[in-house]
Amino acid sequence: MNITSENTFETAIIESLLQTGGYTEGNADGYSPELGMFKAEVLSFLRDSQPKQWNKLAAIHGDDIENRLIQRLYKEMDLRGALDVIRNGIVDYGVRFKLAFFEPESGLNPDTLALYEQNRLKVIRQVYYSKKNKNSVDLVLSLNGLPVATLELKNRFTGQNTAHAKRQYATTRDNKELLFTFKKRALVHFAVDDEEVYMTTRIDSSQTYWLPFNKGHNFGSGNPPNLSGYRSDYLWRDILKKDSWLEIIGRFVHLQVEEFNFEGRAHKKEKLIFPRFHQLDAVHKITAHALIHGAGHNYLVQHSAGSGKSNSIAWLAYRLSSLHDAQDQRIFDSVIVVTDRRVLDSQLQNTIYQFEHKSGVVQRIDKDSQQLADAISGGSHIIITTLQKFPFVVDKVGELPKRKYAVIIDEAHSSQGGEASKKMKAVLAGGESEVKEPYPEYDNDDGEVVDTQELVNRYVERSAAARGRQPNLSFFAFTATPKYRTLTVFGYKDAEGKPGPFHLYSMRQAIEESFILDVLQNYTTYQLYFKLSKAIEDDPKINKKKAAKAIGRFVSLHPYNLAQKTEIIIEHFRQVVAAKIGGRAKAMLVSGSRLHAKRYFEEFNRYIKEKGYEQNIKILVAFSGKVTDDNFPDGVTEPQLTGFGEKELPQVFAEDEYKILIVADKYQTGFDQPLLHTMYVDKKLSGVKAVQTLSRLNRTAPGKEDTFVLDFVNDRQTILDAFQPYYEITTVNEEPDPNHLYDLKAKLDERQIYLSSEIDAFAKVYFNPTTQITARTQALLYSFIDPAIDRFKAVETDDEKEEFKKSLRTWTNLYAFLAQIMPFREPDFEKFYAYAKLLLTKLPKRDLAETMKLTDEIAMEYYRLQKIKDGSIDLITGEEGELDGLTEAGIKRAKEEKAALSEIIDVLNDRFGTEFEEADRLFFSQIEAELVGDATLQIQAKVNKLDTFKYAFEAMFIDKLIERMDQNQEIFEKILENQSFGGLVKELMMKKVYVRLNEEAEHRT
Repeated sequence: MNITSENTFETAIIESLLQTGGYTEGNADGYSPELGMFKAEVLSFLRDSQPKQWNKLAAIHGDDIENRLIQRLYKEMDLRGALDVIRNGIVDYGVRFKLAFFEPESGLNPDTLALYEQNRLKVIRQVYYSKKNKNSVDLVLSLNGLPVATLELKNRFTGQNTAHAKRQYATTRDNKELLFTFKKRALVHFAVDDEEVYMTTRIDSSQTYWLPFNKGHNFGSGNPPNLSGYRSDYLWRDILKKDSWLEIIGRFVHLQVEEFNFEGRAHKKEKLIFPRFHQLDAVHKITAHALIHGAGHNYLVQHSAGSGKSNSIAWLAYRLSSLHDAQDQRIFDSVIVVTDRRVLDSQLQNTIYQFEHKSGVVQRIDKDSQQLADAISGGSHIIITTLQKFPFVVDKVGELPKRKYAVIIDEAHSSQGGEASKKMKAVLAGGESEVKEPYPEYDNDDGEVVDTQELVNRYVERSAAARGRQPNLSFFAFTATPKYRTLTVFGYKDAEGKPGPFHLYSMRQAIEESFILDVLQNYTTYQLYFKLSKAIEDDPKINKKKAAKAIGRFVSLHPYNLAQKTEIIIEHFRQVVAAKIGGRAKAMLVSGSRLHAKRYFEEFNRYIKEKGYEQNIKILVAFSGKVTDDNFPDGVTEPQLTGFGEKELPQVFAEDEYKILIVADKYQTGFDQPLLHTMYVDKKLSGVKAVQTLSRLNRTAPGKEDTFVLDFVNDRQTILDAFQPYYEITTVNEEPDPNHLYDLKAKLDERQIYLSSEIDAFAKVYFNPTTQITARTQALLYSFIDPAIDRFKAVETDDEKEEFKKSLRTWTNLYAFLAQIMPFREPDFEKFYAYAKLLLTKLPKRDLAETMKLTDEIAMEYYRLQKIKDGSIDLITGEEGELDGLTEAGIKRAKEEKAALSEIIDVLNDRFGTEFEEADRLFFSQIEAELVGDATLQIQAKVNKLDTFKYAFEAMFIDKLIERMDQNQEIFEKILENQSFGGLVKELMMKKVYVRLNEEAEHRT
């Protein structure tokens, strides 16, 4: 056997399952494609495990019992789905058969344990699943003769990985075959190689949605090194092991059903939910700790937004409610879930109903505190209540020391505003109608957000102080952004005594696994935005749209003028954002107060009407309570302005015609609208508030590849500092130079890896509105790109290849970023960008783990539509999201921020083709010396970051420049007349002076 072959990898998995996993090896010939099951195995299991039922049914059907029973099973699986049949069995002529036995929570009944041992898990290799062709799937896992999982295996020693396995499922696994039909047979499908695992519950050709099933490594994606085997062997050594696998099937997998009305008819959308690795891991580790240590502990679960916290809470609630210790005593008498989310309420009930197959396990408290008291005293297994009743929960369980409680706090939606927030503050402070303890940080007449996380922390602390530790009560707090106080109250202390989350799924891992988008990848400050807008406007080679001049005009006007900001936002949305996500993109304006929101709403509508944009853009506004203004002396509410009730607004905003939502302390947390692409920020943000607000953009949607933030108020460093505790590699954009597009494109052209004729041919297909997105079209696009691949492979050295790839990636990143600022009208760039974006996916990679995105035909269709419509561009994802030093990347040249002052002349000559000489260096040296010697700048450099130091520096620099203008008139005039030249001189000088001042300050101390 070839030690590096895929067959060897397959054998290793099978041997592990046979030796330690509780499996036996099955026979592929026993699979019936017509029935979608291993018929003989099913009948053998039913006959041997349930002989009384078998004999009873045999008395009815006689010799035809096997056919009649299989027909009944086939029909039930077709009608109800495999999961329901496996969990709840079938009934034929009044005789009930179980198709699986699940491990009981307690050992009180030895008969149920004996039945559990009757289960038959088998692994079958190379199963031919179709009568139409001779395709086989690498591995099938069966439970009592019913297929429950398929696996496609790839080995990187053979040059293939999970990307090839996923493509195999997409192109050769027909979901009309029973094995791959949604719900009907296999519950999950795995794409596996020696390093990574991906899974899906619905095979749907190119539209198959794959989820990573990886542990994560160094707070990012992937899996950690495994010194004793494959990185991915946890899948078959742990997850697929008998006890684990049956627990997942019995207590985790569930069918999520969403019901909705469309055009007067009821519809439902079904999704089979299989737990992701971090969800399984969190539930297992928490329950294992609770099983050993019992009640009286706090747990903090820090799971990033978009990580499926609702499902994690449902699974944890169910597992905690049925947890028994070694003496078969319940660990918790009741589990109380504290939330304000109705969706979680219904999801909990529906999910747990599937596990228990009976109603009433989850009791919803929707009346009063007495109802809650009765549920707690009565020992209801799972109680779901609101945040407003949280203090009563803590007080009530404190009165029942003989009972043990698990309290799960859902902080995903952690804010309310206006009158509701004041009432909540009163309740949480222990009063009926007034706040007994001041919370000055949150008391704001403009409806400032009340932070649930903070208030819960304080109440827990106060309760603990009053009664001491409560050994009958455990808290389980879920949040994506824990504050310091949250960590101290709920955190789990490490060996050094530092509190931290009991379980972590980081923002970085969520981004790298493509569950959420990096909202900082295109974070742009007001100053940078208009600096670039002006630069683009002044460059006749780039700007070819008169309407864009409205943006350029703004730079000379007062920055806080409401009307001018309105013009900028609306025009930017129309020219750039509106075409994103196939023309479905939406935006949010975060305003500084309710009065600001109200006035913005009026100004937006006035401007839209004046310009005749009513058919394309409709606006909504959201705030709590009443706002008093000149034209509304008695106050005006959100519903009065919009015409919709407050609870209706999220659904209304989801409609296609509503494009921009203006908010004031509403919908800045816990609001999920995947089509939200751009955020305009006109409010001071910092810390957790900044993370929660900007994270409204991070939800993914088909065709959504990037986001954009235009911040009128905050600087980049403040935002960076806010995100850093929650995300390992937060990066923000450096200031790019539009001219770099032309410089870098020329360098790429020189390599002669692609031909203009190939790009033109590609564009004729790609940008043709009549082109259908089919496999044939995709093959045609490949044919235009493949010649460049061959030329790339012929490049002599790996360094040259990597340099070309880096330069090509830099060009596409820069072009996409600048397109967020201004709509380009450069046809050759448009064509090259589309071509280069797909070329990058096909260029050979040193890291075989990188996957191809060309198979995502949905995203390609949305992308092509938006390009045709308005020429705007999406940013490439899948990289580190870092646009640092774009002015230099891809062209071998010393980075400007590290250039010594003596090299300024060289940099200027190289960049602008000037011919300054050695004597000209003295001009800059003298100015530098005077700036370094200025007492005011010395203080400013010591107490400010570079972003804020520049404000003091710029004024001083101009003064020193004017003082010495007579010494070098040529340089002086070029600095004033050429914006790019002057900006570069100022930037180089500022960075050099800032570094020197800080170095000298350190030396003095």
